[in-house]
Amino acid sequence: MKAIFWVCLIVIGYASLTVWVAHIMRAFRLRQVGLAVGQLFIPVILLALAPFLPDSMRLMLFVVLLGGATLLLAKLAAPKQPVIPQKETKPSFLHLVLLSGSALFLIPFVWMVVTSLKDDSQMSKFPPEWIPTQQVMINFNGKKCGLVWHTYKNMHLKFVTLQSYPDGTIQIQALKDPRINLRVSLADVKKIRHFDPLWKNYPDALEFLPKDSDYGLVNLMVTVFIAVMSVIGTVLSSSIVAYSFSRLRWPGRDILFGIVLSTMMLPDAVTMMPRFLIFRYLHWIDTLNPLWVPSFFAAAFNVFLLRQFFMGIPQELEDAAKIDGCSYFGAYWKVMLPMVKPALAAVTIMQFIGSWNDFMNPLIYISTPEKMPLSYVLELFNSANGGEPGMLMAASTLVVLPVIILFFFTQRYFIEGVTLTGLGGR
Repeated sequence: MKAIFWVCLIVIGYASLTVWVAHIMRAFRLRQVGLAVGQLFIPVILLALAPFLPDSMRLMLFVVLLGGATLLLAKLAAPKQPVIPQKETKPSFLHLVLLSGSALFLIPFVWMVVTSLKDDSQMSKFPPEWIPTQQVMINFNGKKCGLVWHTYKNMHLKFVTLQSYPDGTIQIQALKDPRINLRVSLADVKKIRHFDPLWKNYPDALEFLPKDSDYGLVNLMVTVFIAVMSVIGTVLSSSIVAYSFSRLRWPGRDILFGIVLSTMMLPDAVTMMPRFLIFRYLHWIDTLNPLWVPSFFAAAFNVFLLRQFFMGIPQELEDAAKIDGCSYFGAYWKVMLPMVKPALAAVTIMQFIGSWNDFMNPLIYISTPEKMPLSYVLELFNSANGGEPGMLMAASTLVVLPVIILFFFTQRYFIEGVTLTGLGGR
């Protein structure tokens, strides 16, 4: 029955929110500012009335009343207009669905950041607390003590914690009446907390790294080197191969392209052992070479992505370059590459993120701590300090942050490159 209830609640909730947003959009479109403001105040009024609604049905009644009040207000204020806005309903629903999906994918990242700012007492609470807080501390008789609430003789009083005991009890004293001095269980008091992020988790996490890593800077430089070299190799090799498959004519071109695409169906585990044997023969074990040299041999997906983009460029541009004296490589470098910048940006971002997050290859080939990238260091940190979730999430945030910043500033090029690629071969 609970599952049916939640399904009904989600359906009714989406319907009510869609109606509410659609009516606000129509009111602003028709410049009915008063009606729009009235619609905006409906959820505020319902939140004020929420304490008077039955606890078991509070959420259901809220969404039902939201939709009903929206329709009623729209009918009273504009009786000649349709009750359901036809033009605004569909985009309102689509935007709500997209926002819900975005929030769903955003929750793990928000949880990671919030957890990195919590103290240990908040880690194991259920339901989880989303706001990092700390116990209020005061100077009491020259000593820092925490404040708690405790019910004493039917009076809800504020106490100061004097001492903690191994049996789970604490010594407390009433803040306003020093004569009330008690020894109670921790379960009988409630800590007085205030918003206070625990920023020291971040320097503490860096201090747990090996001293030879210079607080992780050595591993950061290794990761940047691998990512940059992988990006350079991938962009150069994949674009050259894609140009050959799309613009040059040579025997067996299409057959070989099909073979290249078929390598995408091979699981990575199938080629793992042959690659290891090759790198061992080259004496590349415990070096950075296996982590970036393979990127100079073109990946099938990137070749396909760039080939589709090259095929969308008019042949006349390349012919004009050849008439002006350009060689095949000159036409590729001076004419074709500048025109596929969106696709190159997409390949760059995907390769950089893949190299930055790569864990399996360093695990196989690297054994020296100074040569480990951040992804491997993070796993070692988890193994050594798994009982410190705050510091673990702080370290994870520091590792993920550069990738998020990169994607935030380059997402336009990434999306443009991926969407325009599908137009190739028109």
